[in-house]
Order: sequence, then C-alpha cells, then structure tokens
Amino acid sequence: MSAPQGEIKQPLHPSMIPRLDPEYISFHDKYIQYITPPHTLPWDPVKMRGVPAYAAGSRKPLEVGKIEEFELKKGGHGRKMRAYTPHGEAPGTGWPVIVYFHGGGWALGGLDSEQSVITNLCIGAKCVVLSVDYRLAPENKFPAAVEDAVEALQWVLTEGKDLLNVDTSKIATGGLSAGGNLAAVLALKSVEDSFTPPLPKPMRLQLLIVPALDQTSTDAPGGRWESNKHAPFLPPARVRWFKGMYLRNEEDWLKWEASPILAPQALLQKAPRAWIAAGEVDILCNEAEAYADKLRNCGVEAECVVYKGGTHVNFALDGVMKSGAQGISDAVNALARAFGPVV
Repeated sequence: MSAPQGEIKQPLHPSMIPRLDPEYISFHDKYIQYITPPHTLPWDPVKMRGVPAYAAGSRKPLEVGKIEEFELKKGGHGRKMRAYTPHGEAPGTGWPVIVYFHGGGWALGGLDSEQSVITNLCIGAKCVVLSVDYRLAPENKFPAAVEDAVEALQWVLTEGKDLLNVDTSKIATGGLSAGGNLAAVLALKSVEDSFTPPLPKPMRLQLLIVPALDQTSTDAPGGRWESNKHAPFLPPARVRWFKGMYLRNEEDWLKWEASPILAPQALLQKAPRAWIAAGEVDILCNEAEAYADKLRNCGVEAECVVYKGGTHVNFALDGVMKSGAQGISDAVNALARAFGPVV
C-alpha cells in the first residue's frame, strides 16, 4: 500500500510528541497524518468500512490449519462467524476456543479486521478463534451487538463440539477496542444466572485489548480522558461520534451492557480473570486501568499491561512497532496460560 500524500489532516499535538513511541511517530508521519478523520465526513458505510490505511503497519497473517464460516441465525439476522483452527490434531478433549470481537467503534470493521492478532492467537495459543461479524451501528443500535455476542457463545456451547471439535470447558473471550467492550460484556453475561445453556466451567479469560469500558468518560477536568485528550488517532470527538451511532441515548451510557465498568459488584465478583492491554498515550488508557482495579477489588485476578508510548492502534501496527509485536506476543502468552497445558 502506497503512502497517502497531500494536506495534513491529523497533525500530532506538540504535547504528545515527547510521550509517543518514536516508531509510532514515524508511521503517523508517513500515513496517519494524511487521513481525513472519519468523524468529520458524512457517514458513508461503503467507503468507511473498507481497509483502513493504517493496515499497512500490520504483519502478514500467519497460516492456520483451517478457516471455516458459520452463521448466527437467531432472529433471522444471518450474521457470519469465521473459525480459525490450528494445524495438526486436536487435543483429546477438543480445541480450546476464544470468541473474538473486532474493533471499529461498533460501526466499522468486520471479519477481515485484525488478522495478525487473530492468527497469532490461533497458532500461539493452540486454540480455535471464532471471530464474530456482529451487527454494526448505526444501522443496528445497542444492544444488537451484545445480543449477537451472547448468541455466538450460545452457539459454541450447543454446536461447537460437533462442528469445530472445541472443548467447552476451555472457553475465553476477547476483542480490540469496541470488540474489547463486547468481550468484557460477554464475560459478565456468561456468569449471569439467566445465561442458557450454562457454561460447564467458567470462562478461562477475558482478553481485552485497548477496550472501551466506560461510556460516561469525558475529557473535562477530572474526567478519564483528560490526560490523553490530545492523544493521536482517537480524539474525544471521534469517540463521541462512535457512541452517538451505537448508543440510542445518554441513558444507555449508564447500562453495564454498554459500560461494563458500571456492572454491579455482585456480578463483577463472578467475572472471569482478565488480561487487559492499554496504550500509555490512548484516550482509553485510564478506563482500562480503572477496570482492572475494580476487578481486583472484587477479588478477580486482573492484569493490566500499559505499553509505554503506545497509542490506540499499537496492536494494529505490529509490523512497524516493536511494542505492537510484543503486545500480540503478550496476549498470546496470557491466553495460552489461561487455557493451561494441552491434554
């Protein structure tokens, strides 16, 4: 992909430059600064849901053993899921499985997003990755994506053994940005008494990569975004644009299915263990750290790794940033540890 040229649309804020990883600055100056921020343009799902320019910074996906597609059919939505299976024979009890959700502010992205992350998880953690093409906003408002997430997990429990040879006692969930939000919500949904069919064992892990966890966050003095309100790529205006497309009204901000950090303590106490990744120079960093603290205060094992100088797109730039590649390696290792030894 050739680098765009022309007018600078997203200059780095001077206050951020000393804090940023030099490898990010180099890529930003070559690509991202020339991209027109989508929240400043009229909504065009055809153009905006294409491959983003920053995809030039990702590594080539790893080759997996098998890729298959399935459908979520509940309610006639016909959403697809793509399953990535490792090479070789499955363990005796079946493959561990992670139900994965792509990023894109609940409005962008799809099954072709984050291929480096997905294939590295599949090969490195020796598990099936089930990537869910959940319904997108603004055509489908909250809680449509949450409903699709729940249905995907129900599908794993009812169909996964026969169709994918997965071990339903070794299930995790994960995602990036808005996908991290859906993964955190699904992790909490999975321990609700009303979840059917019940999981044979609790989820092994919620793997949350630069997740959006608090829809009440602001850049006002004392707000969670204040310290990083000038961070590149994901300014407050863009987050508000995404929220406006996804959430129906401000009342939705307060619902824990949109803001998992606001979930009741009794539910958080039952949450699966968490591994959370955040960029130090990302508007969402503080809420990631706060969520890890809240889980720990509820007695849940939670690790939050903050990548120095990292931005919201660190994991998407694993081909040009050492910290991006390290982040994916760390995520793989966290997932492999959670699944435990292959039997």
